[in-house]
Amino acid sequence: MTTENQPARTDVDKALIGSATYRSLGEQKLSPSEERFEKGRRTVGLFLAPLVTVAFLVSPIDIPRNQQVLAAVLLGVIVLWISEAVPIPIGGLLGVAVAVFLGVAPVDDVLGPFGSSTVFTFIGAFILAQAMLKHGVARRFAFRILALPRAGGSTTGVILAFGAITCLLSAFVSNTATVAMLLPTALGILAVIAKLLQKRDMVEPDFDPLRLRVGSALMLMLAYGASVGGLLTPVGSPPNLIGRGLIEEATGERISFGQWIVMAAPICLAMFLALAFILLRLNKPEIKRIDGVSDYVAREREEMGPLSRAEKNTLIAFGVTVTLWIVPGIVALFLGNESEVYIAVSDRLDEGMVAVFGAALLFLLPTDWQNREFTLRWSEAAKIDWGTIVLFGSGIIFGSLIAETGLAETIGTSVDDALGLTSTIAITIFAVLLAIIVSETTSNTASAAVVVPIIIPVAVAAGINPFVPALAATFAASFGFMLPVSTPQNAIVYGSGVVRITTMIRSGISFDILGAFLIILLLPILIGLMGLGT
Repeated sequence: MTTENQPARTDVDKALIGSATYRSLGEQKLSPSEERFEKGRRTVGLFLAPLVTVAFLVSPIDIPRNQQVLAAVLLGVIVLWISEAVPIPIGGLLGVAVAVFLGVAPVDDVLGPFGSSTVFTFIGAFILAQAMLKHGVARRFAFRILALPRAGGSTTGVILAFGAITCLLSAFVSNTATVAMLLPTALGILAVIAKLLQKRDMVEPDFDPLRLRVGSALMLMLAYGASVGGLLTPVGSPPNLIGRGLIEEATGERISFGQWIVMAAPICLAMFLALAFILLRLNKPEIKRIDGVSDYVAREREEMGPLSRAEKNTLIAFGVTVTLWIVPGIVALFLGNESEVYIAVSDRLDEGMVAVFGAALLFLLPTDWQNREFTLRWSEAAKIDWGTIVLFGSGIIFGSLIAETGLAETIGTSVDDALGLTSTIAITIFAVLLAIIVSETTSNTASAAVVVPIIIPVAVAAGINPFVPALAATFAASFGFMLPVSTPQNAIVYGSGVVRITTMIRSGISFDILGAFLIILLLPILIGLMGLGT
């Protein structure tokens, strides 16, 4: 074969930096069977979405009209998201527009949540990630992790090491901030593995590094691992604080910081092991052993040489951002999350504002003052995945509407009335399942704020101490892994372009099921051993 007829060799770095959440069929490298499946899936979704919406709209359901309309629109949007009949961000925006057209709520009320702090966290974090990728800082971090003892010898070791780092960080730093911090490193690790596959001729010359199974496993470990680690401490995730406060108000029993960690640690460990098993089974890496990687890593680290001015500036911006993200957690650790100091610090150091401040530093720290060149140009920053930002913004809108219209409470009470729950175990199972279902289409924070207040009166009405069911709902609110809009972490890794939505659904529902089982099984046992909720 002549050189002219050979397929172009993939530029791994360019492919990973310039990735996008949604690509048309013509922009992807698909086998004939994959192309047939994708065409069928998208065609079915295009016709099924409006049919589902109309069918639910005209169904004789005895609930308030605005709740029925919202549920119908949301079902149609979920079909569009799953089928990718239209670009996923457009599916969310389309649903928002239809909800306004059909009078679910006034337009200003509907669009208000789009200005959420989380949206600005995405913008700032994505710009920081762009700089870290452009200047090679992410690559340095990746090689540092690969150089860890017993980590760099296999893809399994790399994924487990990276997951452990993610879990530990997210116990004290917000889950969103943790994933935003580590995303560039994950992409750097994937780039190294992809180049090794390329170097050993284990992939086609024009292979797509965005479609490697090892990449899906690594990215989902980042997203799901942060949620698991966030359960370890009361300050690890907002649902923890919400649930703990509501439980104390209802039962008069407060869970101390230490009690929470002792109770949560075995559950988190079991969940981490289950997560690793699921991800490595469903997304089996293309290569197991990365023999010779230690020599390769040492050689590459030596060739990178000392830090450049651009890298130093990027590390300064990144370091300032991380420090400001961590400060509220440190204050809570020493003074408690109800102290005036913590409240003042957490209010001022909002993670969204910290993210955009850190990103702004990239345009203030010069690399060539004489020519007024700074660490990042706007043309480079503008290449971040705005689609993910739009997608999650629409997800926040639907989550807010579900709570404000009372749809979530209607679902919860209807199911409870239908099932006639009377025992602690039955109410606990119901609490876990409801929290996971609600968190699939709204934020974890909103899930806890909606579900826990439903569970407590249900338990009290049944003559049962609400401590166990309410705490189970609190833990389960941090689940919901099927869709990019389920958690900010999901949206961030989906924005990398490495994880297909079908892969996220398959892995997410598997972990939802296993995680629900672990909560239902372990939490009552641990609460009983510690003498809580008596």
